[in-house]
Amino acid sequence: MPDWVRGGSSFLFALLFSSLLARTGGSALRNYPDNEVTLLDSMSALGDLGWEAYPAEGWEEISVMDERNTPMRTYQVCNVMEANQNNWLRTSHIPRDGAQRVYIEIKFTLRDCNSLPGVPGTCKETFNMYYYESNNGNLWFIKESQYVKIDTIAADESFTQVDVGDRVMKLNTEVRDISNLSKKGFYLAFQDVGACIALVSVRIFYKKCPLTVLNLARFPDTVTGGDSALVEVRGSCVNDSEEFEAPRMYCSADGGWLVPIGRCVCQAGFGEHEGRCQRE
Repeated sequence: MPDWVRGGSSFLFALLFSSLLARTGGSALRNYPDNEVTLLDSMSALGDLGWEAYPAEGWEEISVMDERNTPMRTYQVCNVMEANQNNWLRTSHIPRDGAQRVYIEIKFTLRDCNSLPGVPGTCKETFNMYYYESNNGNLWFIKESQYVKIDTIAADESFTQVDVGDRVMKLNTEVRDISNLSKKGFYLAFQDVGACIALVSVRIFYKKCPLTVLNLARFPDTVTGGDSALVEVRGSCVNDSEEFEAPRMYCSADGGWLVPIGRCVCQAGFGEHEGRCQRE
């Protein structure tokens, strides 16, 4: 068995993380748009992620330190020497927080099979992503047939032995979405079928249209719909104002406000100033 397989894959991935940190910003520096609400962020975990990995010789949780000496948790698997791999990694239950559509952003590295010495044709360069909706937050086992496949994930860039020597991290980012969720939450799962992968980070989020004030009408935080349809939202007049025409706007699937209709006007004795009504 080659030396890089004999317990060396954890070291191989850890070796590359020093260059990764500059690209991810570490676990403490991640900022996201105002219209995204994070449900899970593996890079913000304060302890072990504790995801379910089966069989035991498949996915392995490893930890490296970022530039602030904060542990970063990641999962890796590299069983490329044996055929018929079927290694599963499943998150804990993720409450959907009222969202009908969620987005999954994964950052990962994947080894180029052609760069692995002595590896037979069993090596793969893709892995699969699934989910399972459930109202039960404490499931300890889910049958493979119960999962719904999200997609097969391939790397835009894979790394080679030369990259390992140069400590070059070829980080891939992929985003997928799940629509029309209806149960309390869901489980996310990754299936390895014989690749050499490190899941650097997993982030799950949904989009909202943030609270805004327009035409003296206040529109609250609004979760986007489960598909591409617009969500109509009725605004409420700010203090000391009244409806001139019923204020409405539409929340788009991308988390932006569209098509303002109607407005409020200041009551008698008040004038508009910077989105508010002030006594004149």
